[in-house]
Amino acid sequence: MSTSADLILTDGRIYTADAKGSWAEAIAVRGGRILAVGAYAEIAPLRGPHTEFVGLAGRMVMPGFIDVHNHILMAGQSALYEMQFSYAATLEEICDHVCRQAEKTPVGQWVIGNAWGADMITTLNRDSSLARLDAASPHHPVMLRDETMHNRWVNSAAMHALGIGQTTKAPPQGSFGRDPESGRLTGLLIEAASGMAEFAADQAFSEDMRIAAIKRAVEIANSLGITGFQEAATALPILKALAALDRASNLTAWAVGSLPLVPPGFLFGETGDALLAVRDEYRTPHVHPSFTKLFLDGVPGARTAAFHEAYVPDSAHPHGNRGDLLIDMPDLIRMIDKSEKLGMGLKVHCTGDRAVTIMLDAVEVVRHFNGPAIVRHQIAHASYVRPDDIARFAKLGVVADLCPMMWFPTAFLESHKEVLGEERATRFWPIAALRESGALIAGGSDWPVVPLPNPWIGIEGMVTRQNPFGDFPGVSLWADQAIDLESAVRAYTINPAVAMGIDALTGSLEPGKSADLIVLNQNVFDVPANQIGKTTIQATYFEGRVVYQA
Repeated sequence: MSTSADLILTDGRIYTADAKGSWAEAIAVRGGRILAVGAYAEIAPLRGPHTEFVGLAGRMVMPGFIDVHNHILMAGQSALYEMQFSYAATLEEICDHVCRQAEKTPVGQWVIGNAWGADMITTLNRDSSLARLDAASPHHPVMLRDETMHNRWVNSAAMHALGIGQTTKAPPQGSFGRDPESGRLTGLLIEAASGMAEFAADQAFSEDMRIAAIKRAVEIANSLGITGFQEAATALPILKALAALDRASNLTAWAVGSLPLVPPGFLFGETGDALLAVRDEYRTPHVHPSFTKLFLDGVPGARTAAFHEAYVPDSAHPHGNRGDLLIDMPDLIRMIDKSEKLGMGLKVHCTGDRAVTIMLDAVEVVRHFNGPAIVRHQIAHASYVRPDDIARFAKLGVVADLCPMMWFPTAFLESHKEVLGEERATRFWPIAALRESGALIAGGSDWPVVPLPNPWIGIEGMVTRQNPFGDFPGVSLWADQAIDLESAVRAYTINPAVAMGIDALTGSLEPGKSADLIVLNQNVFDVPANQIGKTTIQATYFEGRVVYQA
């Protein structure tokens, strides 16, 4: 048996992300695994007659990125089958997009688009706005998602198709928007109500279309240097498509699933105990259904996130509204305990600081009875956190799943200012405080909540706390919460691997691990901080083979 390498990359600046943050100049790969990392003199003897030899000419190499939070099927469907428009689009621009899409869509088929800004809720919640949408597409049901992916805006044709009329009762944990003056429906579907439209639109997707959508999403991810991800709400159709893709040798990333214990309003197919019972049927070499998932609250822009303090008063909500918890404490404790007994971590959506507190309280109760954890639970969107709760993450072994990539001034943040007030809204993403407390911070995207899951945009934002796209020039978001570049890089490589339980396989460039690595156009440690987001991927390797080449 040959002891030579299949592949050697040399003459580079290789950041390994190992425990010491080591650098090397060469790396050898055999059988998809890293054989050795070090100086070229150490690697050269591993070169054989059939070794592929790649000279890096001084370029930087590092581990492939791992995205701790995305919605891979929704991302692929958005890329392949749906129209896209900017978060900053006005009502007129949104309706123009719909009109153009309707003109090329067969009559009766759904027109689906993404994503209107969360700050548009007041504008869209009017009779006149619904009339504009109806005029743009009178012969097609229309469903438009907001940037949080929690809420939808639909036209009258869609409401008719869904059986929604003026006297229809909204589903639990959801509501219908009504014009504040007339009281008539406006087509806004808030939280669980949005699932009514998603269910109808979902009927158009076949299993083959889902597989194609995930394949396209993974190709996009690979082009951005991503070689692993945690799918954040993995109902059975998603799990089946991931497994089918891997069994056909077409999945070029590690995929960790998060199986919903309670059906969220926007997902369909088996969830809960029925899904847990069959999860191992869809476990493959690269698909690990090893987490459960819960939604504990909604989102701030829709005033459905659960906060300790009340939202800014408005006419559509009761005075003192703090948002609601979707699961009570006894049930939450039971679900954490159940996950642990199954050997699974629990990823919990918490966008308000009260939801974060309640999740930490529940974990503390479970720790009291069960003792030290053998799995890691994750608080997804640990974006608003009370100072007293920050130290509890490390103490309880809870991961801060930090996403989406909005730890800098954005239009998204402007919608939070409207509902929370300036001071509270800008105490957003306490990343440095979490890291300094010893918490494991893991970076994600929440793609397609962000249109493109480019980790370099997130990394630059973590380092500068300014907008990498040049919007809001000179404005920083809570500048004290900036972190150093190496910590930010680790938050997208080894940290999420640890958080997802795949760090023995990937996340750093060390002998025995999968050869998942990326070649960059610049050494990010040598450029000004405001140039980090301009970094591009020259090549992405997954298990030692090129899966993307610029």
